[in-house]
Amino acid sequence: MTQASHNPDSILIVDFGSQVTQLIARRVREAGVYSEIAPFQSAEAAFERMQPRGIILSGSPASVLDADSPRVPQVILDSGLPILGICYGQQVLMAQLGGIVTLGDSGEFGHAVIEVSDRCSLFDGLWTEGESHQVWMSHGDKVTALAPGFRPVAASPGAPFAVIADDDRRYYAMQFHPEVVHTPDGAKLICNFVRHVCGLNGDWTMAGFRAAKIEEIRKQVGTGRVICGLSGGVDSSVAAVLIHEAIGDQLTCVFVDHGLLRAGEADQVVGLFRNHYNIPLVHVNAEALFMNGLTGVTDPEAKRKFIGATFIDVFEAEAKKIGGAAFLAQGTLYPDVIESVSFTGGPSVTIKSHHNVGGLPERMNMKLVEPLRELFKDEVRALGRELGLTDAFVGRHPFPGPGLAIRIPGEVTRERCDILRKADAIYLEEIRNAGLYDAIWQAFAVLLPVRTVGVMGDGRTYDFVLALRAVTSTDGMTAAAYQFPGDFLPRVATRIVNEVKGINRVTYDYTSKPPGTIEWE
Repeated sequence: MTQASHNPDSILIVDFGSQVTQLIARRVREAGVYSEIAPFQSAEAAFERMQPRGIILSGSPASVLDADSPRVPQVILDSGLPILGICYGQQVLMAQLGGIVTLGDSGEFGHAVIEVSDRCSLFDGLWTEGESHQVWMSHGDKVTALAPGFRPVAASPGAPFAVIADDDRRYYAMQFHPEVVHTPDGAKLICNFVRHVCGLNGDWTMAGFRAAKIEEIRKQVGTGRVICGLSGGVDSSVAAVLIHEAIGDQLTCVFVDHGLLRAGEADQVVGLFRNHYNIPLVHVNAEALFMNGLTGVTDPEAKRKFIGATFIDVFEAEAKKIGGAAFLAQGTLYPDVIESVSFTGGPSVTIKSHHNVGGLPERMNMKLVEPLRELFKDEVRALGRELGLTDAFVGRHPFPGPGLAIRIPGEVTRERCDILRKADAIYLEEIRNAGLYDAIWQAFAVLLPVRTVGVMGDGRTYDFVLALRAVTSTDGMTAAAYQFPGDFLPRVATRIVNEVKGINRVTYDYTSKPPGTIEWE
């Protein structure tokens, strides 16, 4: 990812493999400071590129006692910049600076209470000595001797060095996780680090991002022509409006209708962008191409990869028709980038492929323009409002690029898409009618490859099962099942079974993320 010109005051987060590293970035940005995440293997290069004003070291499933465990690049330790170590970040800091880390007998996991024993800059205006505070622990190893220059400022029953400080070097470290909501004051501690310890103003805003990104797009594109992959979702739409503001009619949007969209969505996309925004738009009806290619495909990764590759193929064909396009724009977001990069460099830990990440085939001879690549979902919504898009539009629930294909486990057919479209439309209509749409991060239906016996009238049915999903979230990295009022789900189920031929049973998915994902595939 290229460092944006509007972020000279930034924080580099060194990722050692924690599942919640993304939350650190969110907490820093909530404090009005730009942040980026870099795996420890590439942290030195990111450090040289970003020239950050402070460093945060993440947690990790690894143990610093292992011979090949991750380490902090020496250039960071030699930089003189403030450092905040979190969990493993504390342990690795101690291991490299002369402290001692030992294998814990039982570790600490979950809620814990720490006692503040001394003052430090990290606690300014927040915690004072003698107070007790709730935090969230998740560690086995623990620090048993501090490196020279450090002193303990807070302790828990299982972690005598729960928070440590070296005010002279502006090094701070904690055994608990301040980035998670289970540490109530955690966001304030991170804010104290980036604002007070690092001395940053907290003036990173969407208005600033917009202005600088427009400048950046103009500089990258010059007089070239850009094709934007427009899905009609929030991400690609905000990207299109931003790019159009930057370069005007040098942009042509290509809307690929793969037949996997929600009810009425194709007409909405064409009407909004061709008529309202007057953005040059090519509407490609490629339903047959996608449906034929998905015949017999049941593996979710195979579906995503086929749709992504075919999407690119369609763009290649359209680029040749349009002629002269040197750039392809995509609505890639930061979580897409993070989830698509295997931390160890191997395929085994990749969560899932994202169809709009990874660049383009070299044969296309086009460069990527990804103006949202640095943003989380809620930041994209804020940018959309900054660009003048209505709340009704930017507040739309996320919709995956592969569309209904990943909401139909098993083989995808036109018949199944039609069944799911009708059921999903009823579900969302009822959510809106109940005034619940804005309280939910994402809601959708999933058509299961399962048939069950039912009774309708005097006859026996043998039809599909539909699963309903609704979650609350801030950024999509973690999510909890939405708790509907008592009569809502029965009412929706009744409507769907009565109105959608092919479904005779409706279930609700209560799984959180983690351990599940928001989408089913």
